Amino acid sequence: MHGLGNDFVVIDAINQSVELSAEQIRYLADRHFGIGCDQLLLVERSEKQGIDFHYRIFNADGGEVEQCGNGARCFARFVRDKGLCDKNTIRVETRSGDLILMLENDQVEVNMGIPRHDPQQIPLDVDQPGIEYRVTLPADGDPAVADCIVRFGAVSIGNPHAVLRVDSVASAPVEQLGRQLENHPLFPQRANIGFMEIIDRGHIRLRVYERGAAETLACGSGACAAVVIGIEQQRLDQQVQVDLPGGTLHINWPGRGQAVMMSGPAVTVFEGEINL
Repeated sequence: MHGLGNDFVVIDAINQSVELSAEQIRYLADRHFGIGCDQLLLVERSEKQGIDFHYRIFNADGGEVEQCGNGARCFARFVRDKGLCDKNTIRVETRSGDLILMLENDQVEVNMGIPRHDPQQIPLDVDQPGIEYRVTLPADGDPAVADCIVRFGAVSIGNPHAVLRVDSVASAPVEQLGRQLENHPLFPQRANIGFMEIIDRGHIRLRVYERGAAETLACGSGACAAVVIGIEQQRLDQQVQVDLPGGTLHINWPGRGQAVMMSGPAVTVFEGEINL
C-alpha cells in the first residue's frame, strides 16, 4: 500500500501468527531482493477496552518505531477492505498512544494526538524548551568548507521531528543534513528531519528525511510536525496544505493542547504471499 508514495508492506497478524526478526524485516523491505517498502505495518488484535486494533510500525532498517501517519491511513483502509472492521471511525493503539482513524470516500482523516513540545518528551537533549534551536554541524571533514550552523524547530508527533525552514525544497541539502541530523547526539532516539518551504500562511512544500528509511516521498507525521512548528513560529495559519514529493496532505492544528488532524489518501497496490 502507499500514502502519497510513502509505501508499506501491510500484514494481517490477526488471522495468522506473525513473528518477524529485524533481519526478515530488512529482507521484506529490500526493493531488489524482497518486496520493497519504507515501513512494514502489522495489524494486531488489541486487548485494550474500547480500542479496535494494535498498530505496530517497523522501519526498513528493522527497527520498531512509534508512529507513522501515512501508514495509519493505509492501516484504516486495509482493515476495512479486508473485512476486519466495518466501522467508519476506528480506534487503534500504538507505542506512542491511541489514534482515531476516520474514513470518508477515498480520504482518511487521522487524529494524530496532541503534539509534545517539552524537550524530554521529544526527546531532545537541551536544557530549556524553545520555539527554535540551533546546532553546529561539522563540514564532513573538508577543511575548505566552514562548519554549518543549522536552526530548527522540534516537536514529537508520537515520534521525534526536527524541521528546518529553507528557501527552496528543490535545492535543500536533504541527504547531507538529513543524515547528519538524524543521528546527532541532540536526538537520543534519532529524529525525522523535515525541510519546509513556506509558500504562504496556508501552503507549504516539504521534504522529509525519515529516521531509519532516508528520504521518502511523503511523511504524514512529518507534515504535522512542520505545520505545528510553522504555527508555533507564527508563520502559518491553522489549516495548511502540505505539498510533498508524492502528493498533498491537509493539516489542521488549533494550537497548544489540541490534537493535530491530518487528511489524505491511502491506496492498495498489490497483494501476495511470501515464504520466509
